[in-house]
Amino acid sequence: MHTRTLGQGLEVSAVGLGCMGMSQSYGPNPGTRDEMIAVLRSAVDLGVTFFDTAEVYGPYVNEELVGEALAPLRDQVVIATKFGWRIEDGKSVGLNSRPEQIRRVADESLRRLRTDVIDLFYQHRVDPDVPIEDVAGTVAELIAEGKVRHFGLSEASAATIRRAHAVQPVTALQSEYSLWTRDPESEVLPVLGELGIGFVPFSPLGKGFLTGTVDRSTSFTDGDIRGTIPRFSEENRAANEALVAHVAELAATKDSSPGQIALAWLLAREPWIVPIPGTRRTSRIAENAGSATVPLSADEVADLDQLAARVGVQGDRYNPQQMSFVDR
Repeated sequence: MHTRTLGQGLEVSAVGLGCMGMSQSYGPNPGTRDEMIAVLRSAVDLGVTFFDTAEVYGPYVNEELVGEALAPLRDQVVIATKFGWRIEDGKSVGLNSRPEQIRRVADESLRRLRTDVIDLFYQHRVDPDVPIEDVAGTVAELIAEGKVRHFGLSEASAATIRRAHAVQPVTALQSEYSLWTRDPESEVLPVLGELGIGFVPFSPLGKGFLTGTVDRSTSFTDGDIRGTIPRFSEENRAANEALVAHVAELAATKDSSPGQIALAWLLAREPWIVPIPGTRRTSRIAENAGSATVPLSADEVADLDQLAARVGVQGDRYNPQQMSFVDR
């Protein structure tokens, strides 16, 4: 697979792998732990070098899974994990990015990931009770100590990014971005381009909707986060099918899948954008990796740029509680 460079010279595969769904958020995992380890290792065989996890996924078990799977391949991969949640009795109950908490999470994540350094350490959500300068300064100390290589932010505003970057250069921002979630375009993307910070879109396939495998008739199982998101109500799914139909029509002309078109569009936006679609299947990893070679003309990119505005997207990307943790 082609590689791309995020901020501060961090080189990763053009398409990464979001590992969260192997442990939570999308209902029961149909595979066993050993099967998920095999899937993670198959991703490396397919050229994926960038893996995304977090202490809160599970909690904790996703880091353990990623650590076990990638330990034999550690010198071939870049592992990103995150801090910033307060976890009690196995559940996230609020935010906590106090310096002592960041240090504790770093040490525990290193142990679970079976490594001596975290390649990319994101603040998972901006904590309004802790100045971002204190957060950046603490991560800078961890970098100086050799426990962390790079600093990242997630769902941070343009102003927060600037303040953090002034203390410790930010390597990557992670936020939701896709053909139907365009929030970062007005303020965040210009700042990233100006400061030389990479962008790592999560949910680049719209939590499965942009692949065409989810429609108005889909039933979500218990524990599937999509059942809590307004955009995935039956009424909104029905309205949003028009967007996917357009993507599917373009995909058919290129002997590709709708998901590949959605990822190819992201890759065409900027050379420092690296999406991290999640999956539990090696076949999907191969499909997603193939998006890096799907050619889109300038006219096709421009048409996709306008698609959401032209067709319309119904429903918010988060419910009010989820949205309350987004820095705006």
